Amino acid sequence: MDKKELRHEIRGRKKQLSSLQLQQLSLEVVQRLLVHPRVVQANTVMFYHSLPDEVYTHEAVDQLVQMGKRVLLPVVIDEENLEIRLYQGPQDLKLGAMNILEPAGTPFTDYQEIETVLVPGMSFDPQGNRLGRGKGYYDRFLAQVPQAYKIGVCFDFQKVELVPTDENDIQMNEVI
Repeated sequence: MDKKELRHEIRGRKKQLSSLQLQQLSLEVVQRLLVHPRVVQANTVMFYHSLPDEVYTHEAVDQLVQMGKRVLLPVVIDEENLEIRLYQGPQDLKLGAMNILEPAGTPFTDYQEIETVLVPGMSFDPQGNRLGRGKGYYDRFLAQVPQAYKIGVCFDFQKVELVPTDENDIQMNEVI
């Protein structure tokens, strides 16, 4: 299966579940993330504010802040690039370019301080290969934080035996 076919397959799997079912499935995934040693030990964590068809992270982002973490969220700034901003609470959020709530603050540029990155994806395989939505935002960003421990975040039904890759794809250290 090529990337386009796999994206189509995973979208079909997601459509079989209601938003309530996806939120319920998210609880276990998020619970595992919040107690993960790499998340617990990190001072600076990059997370994401979920889209409706992704593992629901809105409350988890706030929980990380309550745990004393410096939480960073991505902001889409153009057709190719993400900018990273500090998240300080829901009052910081505004609707961004991709209809995702994004922090309105100033860009975070101390990339070497990012210890753990929690990365959404369409699909992952056991080797840590990730299939994104096709724009390459995360792969371009992840190439700039080689020191960060990268955790792919998805529902179990998004895990497949083999994700097709190319030279630009960044591998995860682990998938939850």
